[in-house]
Amino acid sequence: MNPNHKRPAGAPMHSQRKNPKQSRRLKNTVFYAIIIFIILMIFATLRPADSLKDIAFSDLVSEVDNGKVAKIVERGADLTITMKGDNGEAEKNPSKQSRIPSGASASEQGLDIKKVEYVVEPPDTTSDMLWSAATLIIPMVLIITLFVWMMRQAGAQGNQSMAFGRSKAKLYGRDKKQTKFAEIAGNEEAKDDLVEVVDFLKNPKKFADVGAKIPKGVLLVGPPGTGKTMMARAVAGEANVPFFSISGSEFVEMFVGVGASRVRDLFEKAKKNAPCIVFIDEIDAVGRRRGSGMGGGHDEREQTLNQILVEMDGFEDKQNVIVLAATNRSDVLDPALLRPGRFDRRVNITLPERKDRKAILEVHFKEKPTEKNADLDALAAKTTGSSGADLANIANEAAIRAARQNRKIINNEDITQAFEKVSIGPERKNKVMNDHDRELTAYHEGGHALVAQVLPDSDDVHKVTIISRGMTGGVTWTIPPEDRPYTSVVEFKDILARALGGRIAEEIVYGRDKITTGAGSDLRNATAVARDMIIEQGMGSKLRDQVFHETEGGLMFDKMTRDKPYSEKTAEEIDREVNELIEEAAKRARAVISENRSFLEKIKDALLEEETLDGDQVATILKGAKLPDSVKLY
Repeated sequence: MNPNHKRPAGAPMHSQRKNPKQSRRLKNTVFYAIIIFIILMIFATLRPADSLKDIAFSDLVSEVDNGKVAKIVERGADLTITMKGDNGEAEKNPSKQSRIPSGASASEQGLDIKKVEYVVEPPDTTSDMLWSAATLIIPMVLIITLFVWMMRQAGAQGNQSMAFGRSKAKLYGRDKKQTKFAEIAGNEEAKDDLVEVVDFLKNPKKFADVGAKIPKGVLLVGPPGTGKTMMARAVAGEANVPFFSISGSEFVEMFVGVGASRVRDLFEKAKKNAPCIVFIDEIDAVGRRRGSGMGGGHDEREQTLNQILVEMDGFEDKQNVIVLAATNRSDVLDPALLRPGRFDRRVNITLPERKDRKAILEVHFKEKPTEKNADLDALAAKTTGSSGADLANIANEAAIRAARQNRKIINNEDITQAFEKVSIGPERKNKVMNDHDRELTAYHEGGHALVAQVLPDSDDVHKVTIISRGMTGGVTWTIPPEDRPYTSVVEFKDILARALGGRIAEEIVYGRDKITTGAGSDLRNATAVARDMIIEQGMGSKLRDQVFHETEGGLMFDKMTRDKPYSEKTAEEIDREVNELIEEAAKRARAVISENRSFLEKIKDALLEEETLDGDQVATILKGAKLPDSVKLY
C-alpha cells in the first residue's frame, strides 16, 4: 500500500504551420460549384412552359366549326389554341394545344381557318437546339470532371509515394516563438554546457581561428519529464537559428530503406538552412546497439542508424549544423554513436533539487492566480524525486481543483490536494468498506506508520489514511526530510522493515492464517529493493562489493542468445541474500510492533475515527513508542 511517487509526464510540442491542403480544397470547391451552376442553368432554360391541354386534331376541327375557338397559332406542325369564354370573348392565354397530322396542311385536312384568327409563325427551334446541345455537353462535362478527379487522385497518390522517403521533421524558424534559457528553471550545470554550443553557432570564426572544431553532436541524457526537449529548443532560441525536430521512431517504417532515405532528406534540409540545429528525440528508438535483431544487416532500424552515422561523419567542418539528441536510455545506444566525432558532448539533465523545484513551481504558478501566502517552498520540500513535468502537472491539477469549486484563486489546500492526487492518486471516497475491512486497513496502515516512526533511519511520516486512493485500500506516505544523493545500508534496511510493517501488523493482530492480499504491492516493492541492494549496489553479506547488472529492455532475441552475467550458483546465492534481507526486515518490524502494541491500537482507533492523519498527528499519537533493544542487533 505504499505509494508510487513517480508519474512521468511529457509536454507535447505543437507545430503552428498552416495546413497546405486548405487552398487546394478551396479551389476544388469553387470548380465543382461552377459545374453544378452551369448544369442548373441549362435545365432552367429547358424547363417547359405552363402545360397546355392536348386535344385531337379532329376534335379541334369540331371546336372550330362550333365557334368555340378564338385564335390558333401555327408553328410548324404544332398548334396553340386560344378558346372563347362563356361571354364569347377570347380568353387571355392559350389553353389547348394540338398537332397537325402529317401529309397535308391544316386547311387541307378539314380545319376551317376562316372561322378563327389563324396566325402562322416560324417554328421555335431554340429549345430543340438547347436540348440537343445539353444532351451532348452535359455528358462530356461529367466525363471530363470525372477524368480530372481521377487524375488528381492519382497525382496525390503519386506525390505521397514520392514523399514517402522524405523527412517528417518539423522546422521551427526564426519567425516562431523562441524559448530562452531564462525561461527554464533549474539544471544550471546543463545550461552552462549548452551555452558553449550556442557560442559555437553564434561565433564559429572565434573557434576556427584557434583550430577548434565545432561539436557535431550533443547527447542530452536524463529521466523522462526533465526538460530535454525544452533545453534543445532553448539552444536554438539563444543562437537564433532554425530548429528541426523529429522523433527517432519517425525514421523507421515497415519498408527497408525508407528510414535511411528520410535521414538523407533531413540532413540535406539542415545543410541548406545552416547554421541550424537538428533535434532527434528518443534517439534510442533507432540508435540501439546493432547486431541484436534477427534481420541482420538488412534490418530497417540498423540501416537507418548506419545512415545517421554516415551523415554525421559527412558534415563539412564549416557546415555549422549541430545534432542534439535526447534519450533516457543511453545504456542501450550503439557505441558508434557515442564516439568522438559524432556525439562529442554528453549533457546530463538530472531531476531537480529542492531549490530548482521551487524555481520550477514559481514558473508554472506565475501565470496562475494564486494566493500570496501559497507555500511553494513547502511543496518543493515534499516533491523529492519529481521531474519538471510532474511539477507542471501538480500546478495544473491545482488550477483544475480551484475551477471545479468555482474559485478564481488557487489556495494552499488546492496545491496540497493536487500534490497528493498526482503522487498517490485521487481519493475514492465512494468505495464502501465494511467494519472489519476498515479495521484491518487501519491496523495495516498503523503498522507501516509505527515502524516508520520508531526506526531511526526511516523517512518521516507525512500522512496516513484509510481512504482508498488510486489502486490502494489505504496509504502510509513517508517523505525524506531532505534530498539525499546517496542511500546507506541502514536506510535501505529501514525501508524494507517499513514496507513489511503492514503485513506484520495483520499477522500479529489476526494470526498468520488470516493475512490478506493488501500487502501485495508492499512485498513487491520490498523484494525489488532487496534485489537492487544485492545485484546493483554490492550490499550483500557474501556477495559484497560485486555488481551483477542485468540489461533491461533488450530484444527477446538478445535474452535468448545471451547468458546472464553470473553463474547459476551465484544466482542461488543472490536469492539466498535477498531472502535474508527480507527475513531480517520482517524480524525488525515484528519486534517494533510487538514492543509497541498499545501504540498500534491507539493509531488504529484514531484512523477509524478521523480516517486521515497528518505527520504531526501521527507523531503526537506515537509519542513514547520506543525502539526495542533486540532491533539494534540487526
